[in-house]
Amino acid sequence: MELQLSTPALLFSAITLMMLAYTNRFLATASLIRGLHKNFLKNPDEGMIVGQISNLKLRLSMIKYMQLCGVLSFLLCVICMYLIFMEIQPAANYVFVSSMLALLISLGISLIEILISTKALNLEIKDMEGHLEKRSLGLDFWFKKDKKDE
Repeated sequence: MELQLSTPALLFSAITLMMLAYTNRFLATASLIRGLHKNFLKNPDEGMIVGQISNLKLRLSMIKYMQLCGVLSFLLCVICMYLIFMEIQPAANYVFVSSMLALLISLGISLIEILISTKALNLEIKDMEGHLEKRSLGLDFWFKKDKKDE
């Protein structure tokens, strides 16, 4: 199969949208970390915060590698287009396959990061459910309760 110049160019819009989504994830995670930092400074002994810190560190690392593989895929697409333009077809084929592989790795890491982030959200929900159960059992007088909640 001979690659046309338009074949790797089709990936440009997909990779660009994917990078935008990854940037949004990074910004959301950075916002969570900043909020968690404020909560940590107020109450450094809270156990939930310690668990979230390791989770967010892992997610940040994964987002970094997702973006790295996405940029690599984009770069390889450009190189592939150059090789097609220069009529070096065998090398263009290998570079295009490499670009697709980098894109696949990026998407795989993205899937794992989504699973980790939903696990963290389920921990938050479980924590809230525990507080709701204590209140519904009439045991809330044992726990600190702000006047704002009443």
